[in-house]
Amino acid sequence: MYALTVRDHIMIAHSFRGEIFGPAQRVHGATYLIDATFQRTELDADGLVVDIGLASDTLRSVLAEFNFRNLDDEPAFTGRNTTTEFMARVVFDRLAAAIRDGRLGEGGRGLERLKVTLHESHIAWASYEGAL
Repeated sequence: MYALTVRDHIMIAHSFRGEIFGPAQRVHGATYLIDATFQRTELDADGLVVDIGLASDTLRSVLAEFNFRNLDDEPAFTGRNTTTEFMARVVFDRLAAAIRDGRLGEGGRGLERLKVTLHESHIAWASYEGAL
């Protein structure tokens, strides 16, 4: 399986509900480093997994919806703990929709899998991976 990974980051604020989260129940900030890994069995006619520029631009566009926002204020997340794991799936779903919409060009149509990893720190991260 061939893979291409692009990286970007966002800064958000949020809080969690539940005693398990201790002091993180209060509003706090996080800077996530996000990796999006695009995968396919065979390279396209140009020898690419996907156009790196389109992949970077699309990831940046998806992340812009969250950057410098308090996720507690986002209607789509009402009643949810916006954990690192949860947000990995959110970014995955939005990138997958962008791929289906053709935002990664013709080369994006041959993609088979996507993995999104949110790095919460240098020692902790979470991922969501699935078929496209």
